[in-house]
Amino acid sequence: MNERVAAPGGLALLEDLVNTLDVETGSDALGTAEGRAAFGLAEEDVPDALLLREALRTACLAHAGHRPPDGGQVPPLDRLLADAPLRVTVDAAGAAALRPATEPAGLTARVAAAIASAAADGTWARLKACEAEDCRWAYYDRSPAGRRRWCSMSVCGARAKMRTYRAKRA
Repeated sequence: MNERVAAPGGLALLEDLVNTLDVETGSDALGTAEGRAAFGLAEEDVPDALLLREALRTACLAHAGHRPPDGGQVPPLDRLLADAPLRVTVDAAGAAALRPATEPAGLTARVAAAIASAAADGTWARLKACEAEDCRWAYYDRSPAGRRRWCSMSVCGARAKMRTYRAKRA
C-alpha cells in the first residue's frame, strides 16, 4: 500500500511475513526463491513458514477485533512458537533481551523473539490485519486511539465506506 510505514523494531519482520501473501491476487512471495531468501528460508522450510504466517495473520486479526476466518485449520500461534530456541541475554549496561539461541536463527525463533520484545514494550497489539476480507494485509496501527480498521484508508477504507453508502441508498 502507498501509505505503508513499516512497523517498528522486530514487528517489521512479522508484518513482512504476513504480507508475503497478496490475498486479493493469490500471489505468494514464499513461492519464489527471492521471496524465501528474504526470510532465510529453504524450499523445504516453506510449509512451516506458511503455517506460521497464517497463525500470525490470525493473531493480527484478533488484535483488530476480528474473528479468524471460518474453516481455517491454522494451529494457534503459541503452539507453533512453543519450541522456538530462545535465550535471555544481558548486555554490559544490564539490559536484558530475549534472543534466538542459535546462529543463524531460524524464522520461528526470530518471530518468537520479536513477539516477546513487542509484548514487553506494548507494541504487539498494534500489529493488526486489515478488516477487508479481500485484503487481510498486516499493518502497524499508529492511530492515537489504536482503533484503525484498514491497512489503507484510501483503498480498503474507501471501498468499505462506499459499500456502506451504496447499501444505505439502495
